[in-house]
Amino acid sequence: MTYANRSARSLPLWTVIGGLIAATLDIAYAITYWGATVGVPAQRILHSVASGLIGREAALAGGAQTAALGLALHYLIALIMAAVYAYAATKLSWMLRRPWLSATLYGLWLFVAMNFIVVPLSRAGGGGIPKDVLWIVLSILVHVCFVAWPIAWCVRHALLPNGAARGR
Repeated sequence: MTYANRSARSLPLWTVIGGLIAATLDIAYAITYWGATVGVPAQRILHSVASGLIGREAALAGGAQTAALGLALHYLIALIMAAVYAYAATKLSWMLRRPWLSATLYGLWLFVAMNFIVVPLSRAGGGGIPKDVLWIVLSILVHVCFVAWPIAWCVRHALLPNGAARGR
């Protein structure tokens, strides 16, 4: 199978897989961290995601429905992150040759973009990142290891033919 045939068929599928893995790992981290450290229930974490679209008060008042909205939005955002990475990887060949580097840089960018652009511009209110240093350090690691690396691995799997040289 040629490179073009393989990528045309599998890139969308593997991009979605990467996005789903990233979203699952990321939300599991957030729910676990806030639940274990300060007892925040999972539903409240999902409300905080929904609040970016509908505002804090509406998200909290919506119960299970807005928690479901938050979960759906979280997965949508991760799928968009994966699609952006996949698009970039088709245009910038170094991303396929250096997947660890490109994914690490992308994960760092995602942390900055989410915390200093997306959240402050959303209806969630507030802005910036929590003052909890452990949360900040772990969140940076999660954006790199749990979000960007799985996305990069899946995209690379789709774009490189079997037996291609492994990246550094």
